Amino acid sequence: MLAKGEGKGKTLFFDAFAGISGDMTIASLLHLGIPLSVPEEVVGALGLQGCRLEQGRTWRSGILSTTFEVHVDAPQPERTWQSIDAMIEAAPLDPHVRSMSRSVFRRLAEAEAQVHGMSLDSVHFHEVGAVDSIVDIVGACAMVAWLDPVRVVCSPLPMGHGTVRARHGVLPLPAPATVLCLRGVPTYEIDVEGETVTPTGAALASVLASSYARWPGMAVEAVGWGAGTREFGELPNLLRAVLGTPSISAATELDGGTHAVLEAHIDDMTGELTGYVVAKLMQEGALDVAVIPTTAKKGRPGILLSVITSEAKREDVARAMLRETTTIGVRWHVVRRIERERRVETIATEYGEVPVKVSGGHGVAEQAKPEFEACVRLAEAARVPVRDVLAAAAAAWSRRRER
Repeated sequence: MLAKGEGKGKTLFFDAFAGISGDMTIASLLHLGIPLSVPEEVVGALGLQGCRLEQGRTWRSGILSTTFEVHVDAPQPERTWQSIDAMIEAAPLDPHVRSMSRSVFRRLAEAEAQVHGMSLDSVHFHEVGAVDSIVDIVGACAMVAWLDPVRVVCSPLPMGHGTVRARHGVLPLPAPATVLCLRGVPTYEIDVEGETVTPTGAALASVLASSYARWPGMAVEAVGWGAGTREFGELPNLLRAVLGTPSISAATELDGGTHAVLEAHIDDMTGELTGYVVAKLMQEGALDVAVIPTTAKKGRPGILLSVITSEAKREDVARAMLRETTTIGVRWHVVRRIERERRVETIATEYGEVPVKVSGGHGVAEQAKPEFEACVRLAEAARVPVRDVLAAAAAAWSRRRER
């Protein structure tokens, strides 16, 4: 059994080689070592009546794995997205759990709204299915927050084929809402007839994961197996959750870990245009832009425009430099950098909720920085100095870490 907060400074990886669903996500985390009491407390906090949670075990391809079921023993109302969102917002949940859960549900509701051509407020979840979705989504978010990893990584998702019968009729697989939930998430074809990725699983993977990789560089510490309810022939319907410590050498080799530095010496561009260019390059994908005073040819005063971007964005940023500045050439070289993992937590203060950027990993203590613009807005609303809001957010974050 894992201890609360044991994921600090570590990577939580979901190896979804057979797909992902809400119940498989919770089952894999239960097998990893997170107690059933964590999702059970969610049921109590949300005031859900007439349902109980069951943790079981089974074998798939000889692998001992955990199952998770939500048993509904009493009639349930048909719930709209709006009512579910209000329920989560009002529940006595950790602010980070509340924020994550609402984001996942909104992702799912927006997909359903687009598929059915209706407003977001009109999206509804049907009886038992609504309870399952609520427990799976809020329970999974609570379990991830309980573990508190520095980052969550998910493998690219395998997409099965065929059809599935839903309340509105027969739908193609992957289901329309699933596809919309997976915008920005890498996927690939798999020769399996059936629903390998459910809408709930897709929404969880798209919101909880900060990156996607076949296997992140880490030293494995714990492994959990979550079993789905369907059988896919020879492919075991399992989701593997892995907790590990990232290594610095491995981190530089992750997808997206290679960057480029682009430079140009310029001696004929105004300060007004330079300011515009800096903002434009950030929009094009630059991670950082530096304008350094220098001496150009013939002793002229000029600038060195230096830009850091991901290797994937190098061509876009280079074209923007040629298009927006007066330079006639851009040089570049590839670099590698070690990055501290980052996430955003929402902290409650006496002035309101403040997003706090938290960075850590690689054996370095975590540090937090409240989002300045959010603090400015709260300070103006409360008519107090912005430094008071910054201090309150920092203190609230420290208190949370000590619990």
